[in-house]
Amino acid sequence: MRWVNRRISRGNNLLLGSIPILLLVLIYLLAATERHAINPSDKLLPLPGAMVQAMWGLLFEPDQLTGRLLFWADTLASLQRLGLGLGISTLSALLVGLLLGILPPVRATFGMLVTGIAVIPPIALLPILFIAFGLGETAKVALIVIGVAPFMIRDIAAHIGGLPREQIVKAQTLGANTWQLILRVALPQAMPRLIQAVRLSLGPAWVFLISAEAIASDIGLGYRIFLVRRYLAMDVILPYVMWIALIAVALDFLLARSSRSLFPWAHGTSR
Repeated sequence: MRWVNRRISRGNNLLLGSIPILLLVLIYLLAATERHAINPSDKLLPLPGAMVQAMWGLLFEPDQLTGRLLFWADTLASLQRLGLGLGISTLSALLVGLLLGILPPVRATFGMLVTGIAVIPPIALLPILFIAFGLGETAKVALIVIGVAPFMIRDIAAHIGGLPREQIVKAQTLGANTWQLILRVALPQAMPRLIQAVRLSLGPAWVFLISAEAIASDIGLGYRIFLVRRYLAMDVILPYVMWIALIAVALDFLLARSSRSLFPWAHGTSR
């Protein structure tokens, strides 16, 4: 059987996906062990025991100044910013993208503006956001929105604009007006694409969040990583990075499962 025709079962899929991850962990452990055999106080590649010891205080011991469990407080602060930014971006993409895609006059009026905003590097706007909104939460959320919303809007607009013309003609033949076309034809087909756009935006959203927290914040996962890097505290940085990766994978998994559950027709499956 040709490799392109092979079907991988769920169990084998999980097994094959685990192999490169386990190899990376093994390579890291071998490299860390070798470095510590030469220099027991090496900080570049900490051993798992050192990571557990460093993270224990952040996980379970309240901070002496604030009384907070820093790891959980950082996680909560970052997730609040990420959730608010992605929520605003998603709602904007649905409303604006839908109208741009289905209504040619709206696309002709605002399409060029959206494209212009989308091509501006969001990080370049960070100083402007801090000047306009201050160093509080608004600037950090705004950076996420400006960074991912234009991409999502363009994706939804292109998807709706590419719907077969026959669908629009048939709906109008059956008496549908503009609002009915938007709500009954375009909106159902935009929803699974919107979830896909959110999945693709998770990576850039994390980048903008970490960048904003690194520059102006007193709590958050990105703030903590850039704070402890001054002391070369890889035993804290690596667990924080792994935690961010774990959260991102979990969010992506939940979005994928939600899309398949809510819109099985979009994935070629039925309930």
